[in-house]
Amino acid sequence: MKKVAILGAGSWGTALAVVLAKKGINVNLWCRDVEQGLQLNKIRENLRYLPGVLLPQNINVVSDLQEAVENLDYVVMAIPTHGIREVLQKLALLMKPTSIVVNTAKGIEPETLMRLSQVFEDEIPGISQRFCVLSGPSHAEEVSRDMPTTVVAASVKREVAETVQDLFITPKFRVYTNPDVVGVEIGGALKNVIALATGISDGLGFGDNTKAALITRGMTEIARLGVKMGADPLTFAGLTGIGDLVVTCTSMHSRNRRAGIALGQGKKLEEVLKEMGMVVEGVRTTKAIQKLGEKYEVDLPISTEVYNILFNGNNPQEAVVNLMTRMRTHEMEEIVINKNQW
Repeated sequence: MKKVAILGAGSWGTALAVVLAKKGINVNLWCRDVEQGLQLNKIRENLRYLPGVLLPQNINVVSDLQEAVENLDYVVMAIPTHGIREVLQKLALLMKPTSIVVNTAKGIEPETLMRLSQVFEDEIPGISQRFCVLSGPSHAEEVSRDMPTTVVAASVKREVAETVQDLFITPKFRVYTNPDVVGVEIGGALKNVIALATGISDGLGFGDNTKAALITRGMTEIARLGVKMGADPLTFAGLTGIGDLVVTCTSMHSRNRRAGIALGQGKKLEEVLKEMGMVVEGVRTTKAIQKLGEKYEVDLPISTEVYNILFNGNNPQEAVVNLMTRMRTHEMEEIVINKNQW
């Protein structure tokens, strides 16, 4: 019988554990906080991150990393981007050298500008041959309650992507495969920045026209940068592109959108993050995307205005004026398709 380790007992790690457990797969759910782990095992409910969802009995919550991953064929990372390196450094010494590793976090490392697959490879050389990204429009609150959801398993190795596809796919959780790891990672990370922008728009009291403009032009920014970094532009028309962008920019499940709403209402970033009490990945990614835009010489007007609101104290109303009065330009832009696939 298959047994899977899921590292991270937040909302997404818990939801994926529930998906696998309902398939009859035994899951070790690693929880860094010992007290929280004991509580989860006892009451079988993640009250902090996913209240109302009961954990099946074949989910075993553990706080010892070695116990969680030892001799298992699948290790799923569901922890925030800022904690990935630390865990990888420990994981390299504990897991089987043949284990397939799945990452579900969405972000860019601000200090190095690495995509997360590059961080994995940096800490565990050679892991890219057994590495997969699982990404797409997928709120944990809905997945854990069996609402139909579609995601993408992306890997440079077709057999790895298909193995992960088979592992997770259910009648309510459909998994597609894609060889474009770069595009899937860029789409998943940068959509959080645009979600902050649409949240700010909502907080200012603007309507659907404004949101549609931000989503559409935001997708242009994502694709523009992604292609410069080696992505296939067609990926951005799919689930991990426009699909993930739309769900993150329109749903109140989205932490990034909720944070943006509070910013648009006049709250400061420190206050917003304190009140939310959860990781808002778009904040870190906004720092990284500014540096990436400079590195690849890509114009990112929406992301730049979000950066200035977050870190330079700019007024959100002024950001709107800046965007609306930019130099006149043509909507369509040339994007060369990257055909380097499997």
